[in-house]
Amino acid sequence: MPTDQIPHNSYFIQYKHFGMANEISLPLYLKTARRNTIQRALDATLLFLLLSLLVYRLLSLKSHGFVWLLALLCESWFTFTWSLIVSTKWNPVEIQTYPENLERRFAELPAVDMFVTTADPERESPIMTVNTVLSLLAVDYPADKLACYVSDDGCSALTFHSLVEALRFAKLWVPFCKKYNIQVRAPFRYFLADPMSTFSANSEFKQDWKKIKAEYEQLCLKIKEAGRESAPCDLTGEFGVFANIETGNHPSIIKIIGEHKHETEGDEEVPHLVYVSREKRPKYPHHFKAGAMNVLSRVSGLMTNAPFILNVDCDMFVNDPQVVRRAMCQLLGRENETDVAFVQYPQCFYNGLKDDPYGNQMIVLIEYLGHGLAGLQGPSYFGTGCFHRRKVIYGVWPDHANDPARNHTLTKGKSGEYELMKKFGKSREFMESATHALRGEKGIRPKLSDSLEDALQVADCNYEFGSTWGSKFGWIYGSMSEDLLTGLTIQRKGWKSTFPLSGPPAFLGCAPTGGPAAMTQQKRWATGQLEILASKSNPIFATFAGNLQFRTSLFYMYILSWGSSSIPELCYAALPAYCIISNSHFLPKVHDPAMLIPIIVFVTYNMLTLREYLKLGLSAQAWWNNMRMGRITATSAYLFGVLSVVLKILGLSDTVFEVTQKDDQAFDEEDDGMNNATKFTFDESPIFVPGTALLLVHLTALLTLCLRLLLSVDDDGKGLRVGPGEVFCSLWVVLCFRPFMKGLFRRGKYGIPSSTIFKSACLALVFVCMGLRI
Repeated sequence: MPTDQIPHNSYFIQYKHFGMANEISLPLYLKTARRNTIQRALDATLLFLLLSLLVYRLLSLKSHGFVWLLALLCESWFTFTWSLIVSTKWNPVEIQTYPENLERRFAELPAVDMFVTTADPERESPIMTVNTVLSLLAVDYPADKLACYVSDDGCSALTFHSLVEALRFAKLWVPFCKKYNIQVRAPFRYFLADPMSTFSANSEFKQDWKKIKAEYEQLCLKIKEAGRESAPCDLTGEFGVFANIETGNHPSIIKIIGEHKHETEGDEEVPHLVYVSREKRPKYPHHFKAGAMNVLSRVSGLMTNAPFILNVDCDMFVNDPQVVRRAMCQLLGRENETDVAFVQYPQCFYNGLKDDPYGNQMIVLIEYLGHGLAGLQGPSYFGTGCFHRRKVIYGVWPDHANDPARNHTLTKGKSGEYELMKKFGKSREFMESATHALRGEKGIRPKLSDSLEDALQVADCNYEFGSTWGSKFGWIYGSMSEDLLTGLTIQRKGWKSTFPLSGPPAFLGCAPTGGPAAMTQQKRWATGQLEILASKSNPIFATFAGNLQFRTSLFYMYILSWGSSSIPELCYAALPAYCIISNSHFLPKVHDPAMLIPIIVFVTYNMLTLREYLKLGLSAQAWWNNMRMGRITATSAYLFGVLSVVLKILGLSDTVFEVTQKDDQAFDEEDDGMNNATKFTFDESPIFVPGTALLLVHLTALLTLCLRLLLSVDDDGKGLRVGPGEVFCSLWVVLCFRPFMKGLFRRGKYGIPSSTIFKSACLALVFVCMGLRI
């Protein structure tokens, strides 16, 4: 067997076959190197061409002015970025799991705590959250080994009411899924298809299916009706705590909605379900999603204390019922626990529009960079669809994972207790729970209710004061992209991760549709990435001062520099218009043989990226949509991310976490809004001002050029110095911003607001005047 195909933690069983003993290797997972010769050659060729262009710029810099220098700086950034991409893609690896071998290897499967986070019932529909929870409760894994914790940062009675109703439905849905081996276990997706062709001869299935569908429709109706009321239910009894609640000012609320009990037949197949809304007070920082995840870690540590944790966003339902088993194959598929810290599954989407008009499905990015990352130290943590080791979340280093004696957190005596309190907080019960987790022991209480009072304490807003939560372990604070920062903190210790891409998508989520939602998400990402890049957590420091592999740090540099790319992208996009207006050029003349270099670079890059899309079965239109959205996003959302971080560094303002609007049209069969979902939408947000201004600048430049050609007049008498290269580039930018062009002439949400057009026109006028003056 080749060395690149050696199964990890393969074990052997012996059996008698025709009187002879045979050994069969039963691997848990297999890593296989993929052939990458052609892709490497193409990537290296483009890198060589980009370097050739830079050499030409440097050699001819003295005979040109500022425009040439600016082009050199921008192209240097693009070359640097491409080199980071090539490094990440260079060694692709495929990971294959064998969940059917798991129980043959382990007599008892480990427990898993599942976290679901939601923050706003208006932006994140409770029906969406309910479907995610139901898909988790129904996974193909022993129910007594699972517990689902839902964090509600909106402290919504509607969300809690929806979960209570969902549990009643789950007692029917979970047995139904397991009885008939249903593959899609989110009800709203399952009932979109007609399963009768598969079970056409099974009358019992037909009756059960009709009954379950009717129950689900009744569940949806109850939730929708509750959402229309000022109070979703009678705020008495167990709902009484939600009376007169303020979203940002309330005590901790923890409710055990459902508890798995072996002796109760009806609940036998439904795991624990717990509702958590942490305490919030106006003067206390709550650290957004990272703070919510740390609270869930402590609450679950007191109640169930599973050695593994799965976290998903409220819109990310389970698409593969075997996903927990597949993850366990990778986490348990080693001889020791000093290797894989977490298993990150790729983000895939169920509502992906045809040809990806908003460029946010990231199919090609995941395919090529994902396989490349699997061949390095593994991917970073991406915030959802990830299985973690609890002890890693608690700050364990790889060298200490199997040797508690070397772990400073387990020091005995008063000094050890003080160290534990400084790290984990003042709850003795949680310190005991954490100690059990670090030692690999269970140490849980027989009933969830036994730890309810202690759980309320660790969910207080002031619990973390004086501890190292969020700074040295847990979900790390200090960035809007708490997922990347947490993953980087883990990997800088030397931990690895895996990125399984084979088989059906493990999870399916909801991609933002519409310009405002897509831009808001991209701005938040860019802001968080730049916060990390400008901090002491910079991946370069993590390489030299920690155990982060060098090429893995290059990947982090690539993804963290998305926001920084807005400056060279915007400057380079404005250069053609500036040259036309100022009658200059930033490209070689047509008769200059050097003109072939930028032409070949342009053609090679576009053909190479188009090849990647076509190779995956995507269309040329999907390629073009991603290309143009890359330009739009970089010059708008990323630019505002840069401004947010600059203002934060200067102390003029703080970054604000904006919850992305989740599109719940897929949950409403009567809504035909998806028919117009491919049309680009706008609002009055200033995020659309730079793109609109850039478009107006180019239109003005092209109009200026037409007037010059018609009048055949040049102010200095030297004729036109601008060449066809600049004109083509200007037309290319206009083509990329075609959605904005359409928005200038449309009304409503599909049109650019007049206030945005006015602000953009003012900026464009200033730019044009500067170009004419210079």
